Amino acid sequence: MKLTIRPIGTAAVARLQPGLVRRSFATQHTLGNSPATSKRKSVTPFNDDGYVPWHELTASEKASRATQQTFNFGLVIVGLVLTGGVGYFLYQDVFSPDSKTAYFNRAVDRIKKDPQCIALLGDSKKITAHGEETMNKWRRARPIASTFNTDAQGNQHLMMQFYVEGPLNNGVVNAHLTKPAGHHDFEYKYLCVDVRGHPRIYLENADAKPSSGENKKYKLFGVSWN
Repeated sequence: MKLTIRPIGTAAVARLQPGLVRRSFATQHTLGNSPATSKRKSVTPFNDDGYVPWHELTASEKASRATQQTFNFGLVIVGLVLTGGVGYFLYQDVFSPDSKTAYFNRAVDRIKKDPQCIALLGDSKKITAHGEETMNKWRRARPIASTFNTDAQGNQHLMMQFYVEGPLNNGVVNAHLTKPAGHHDFEYKYLCVDVRGHPRIYLENADAKPSSGENKKYKLFGVSWN
């Protein structure tokens, strides 16, 4: 038995082509219009990297991104405030010309140049100074004992105490500086060094100085005359 194969005519092919074209177009059109949200993870404040454009976010995702950006901005502000606070503290306590560290360094320089202090402590190059004794063996970490206050007249007072060590002896340094109201610079009321077994050495002593510009007064018959 023989099977007879009949060729398909041109007219039959023409009738089939429109159906194939419509089916292929419908399939491509459906794939092309699939929403982008079905192909990506939902955006949250914890996984948002800013890659998804704003216009493609849903309302909840936009809220998540806004929350994340607000939190990041708050961290930046806190960091700036902390950095400014640390910088201000360092300037006031270390770098300012009126800081206690600056006056501590100046007082130590005065002691190293004073002949009486050198005679009692030893070689000026080997004289060291430090603050209060602590468990820390690193001398630079020992704090300088100091007080700062303003009296009723508006005068500022800075008082310091620290220690000096030399090849011959050790000593205690006391300093009292005052800034009168309306003035810009501190002045020494006293700066002295105490070494056990020796008289106190005064490098500055305002009480022992005669008042500048003070006119002498003479008394005659109970009346003061300039």
